[in-house]
Amino acid sequence: MIHSDIPEPDISPDFTVEDIHKIREWNYERLKDATLEERKEDMRRQLALAEIYIEEARVVH
Repeated sequence: MIHSDIPEPDISPDFTVEDIHKIREWNYERLKDATLEERKEDMRRQLALAEIYIEEARVVH
């Protein structure tokens, strides 16, 4: 089970090492009880979003 009720961490504009730790902890808490298939599906969803953001950035520039 993916815990979608865990709030996303606040990331600083400077994106520090501490921010990376926050993201890793958030990801762990979200996925700690997930099955392998749930983790794979979550990665696919994240990848699809990343592809959209990259394509939008290409159009703007």
